[in-house]
Amino acid sequence: MFAKETYIARRRRLAHDVGSGLLLFLGNDQAPMNYVDNTYAFRQDSTFLYFFGIDHEGLTAVIDIDEGRETIFGNDPTIDDIVWMGTQPSLQSKAERVGVSETLPADKVGDVLREAQRKGRTVHFLPPYRGEHRLKLQEWLGLTPAAQDSGVSVPFVRAVVNQRIYKSEEEVAEIDKAVDISIDMHVAMMRMVRPGIHEAEVRAAVTAIAQQGGGDNAFPVIATTHGQTLHNHGYIHRAQEGDMFLLDAGAEVGSHYCGDLSSTCPVGKEFTPRQRIIFDLCLQAHRAAVETIAPGVPFRDVHVRACTTIAEGMKALGLMKGDVDEAVRAGAHALFFPCGVGHMMGLDVHDMEDLGEVWVGYDGEPKSTLFGYKSLRLARPLEPGFVFTIEPGIYFIPELIDRWRAEGRHTEYLCFDEIDKWRDFGGLRNEEDYLVTPTGKRRLGTKYRPMSADEVREAREL
Repeated sequence: MFAKETYIARRRRLAHDVGSGLLLFLGNDQAPMNYVDNTYAFRQDSTFLYFFGIDHEGLTAVIDIDEGRETIFGNDPTIDDIVWMGTQPSLQSKAERVGVSETLPADKVGDVLREAQRKGRTVHFLPPYRGEHRLKLQEWLGLTPAAQDSGVSVPFVRAVVNQRIYKSEEEVAEIDKAVDISIDMHVAMMRMVRPGIHEAEVRAAVTAIAQQGGGDNAFPVIATTHGQTLHNHGYIHRAQEGDMFLLDAGAEVGSHYCGDLSSTCPVGKEFTPRQRIIFDLCLQAHRAAVETIAPGVPFRDVHVRACTTIAEGMKALGLMKGDVDEAVRAGAHALFFPCGVGHMMGLDVHDMEDLGEVWVGYDGEPKSTLFGYKSLRLARPLEPGFVFTIEPGIYFIPELIDRWRAEGRHTEYLCFDEIDKWRDFGGLRNEEDYLVTPTGKRRLGTKYRPMSADEVREAREL
């Protein structure tokens, strides 16, 4: 939690940018796993955290721009709550800590919003992403789920994005902490992976490190020997000699700022010759992307630089042919790299993704519909204060190879007979987190994570 002046300034700017009406902030509630009293770990809505800083369930906030009022709605703890959870701060004390003087019971939200509607005033709300959010909007504003989707306030969305997208020094300091813990998680993986280890053991070990740091995982851990599956959450395999182990994991610190890293290492002592070729190519693409980062450079150019590097490497291996630049423009490289090279990061590991990639990553410009490019979450010109990941990967996905071959897709660029010889290779990626500065960029975190194959081997030998 930052100083209350930080939250006051954020809300003041937001009200100015939107201009008029009421701004509705839906905090999150507890979510039961299988019955009411057995809940998932609570996670507050990130926009609520950004503007109000209160990390407790059952809260709603309203900023009445025209009347200059800020109200937090919620209930004080009952004696039953105190018996089960201990002494709790009052709603008023929570509000005062972030510079809000007015509080009302939770059941008064609907009255305030319906009165505003009766007077013909605009109630701005953000895209709902939880079931309870939709139920509340239906109850309080009389909007069906379909009407909610079309009724989202674009001025509100854009005003939030235009603040949260630029990370302040105090935010960057929190992200540095998260990245350092994330680095510890990845180094631990490199040291413990060996033939016979179970994916679930690695997941448990890195989760413990995240929690020992005072927070938790920023997202479900990906710990797998089957790296060609981009989001593999199975944890069902035992590592074998000759496998590669891919870890995609990051810590979320107590302030809820996130880190996000990916690492790939051999299960045995060394990468096989084939694995080393692809690992080095992926690292080359990573470094090419990093070299491209600078204020004013469209992030799409950073992505294309990584794609072109991968395509050049594939051509050198005899897996691609023809003009590399034309192949990348056509999307032929996406057989090996079907996702984007990075995404925004902050209070969310994919920062503000609930607000819509078209606003966060594209500043309102349309996204590409081309396979590979359509998965690029960030394309807009980079500016100082932007925080994002750099994560090129190379994947051999048998089902995708077979589909493209059957469809005759990109045969002028892809050498399918040669590609078939690699179909059981798997996949790998490496990822770091970066901040755009006024003069260039800075890799986030104060620690260094092994990146090259030699550095990974050295880390494993410690």
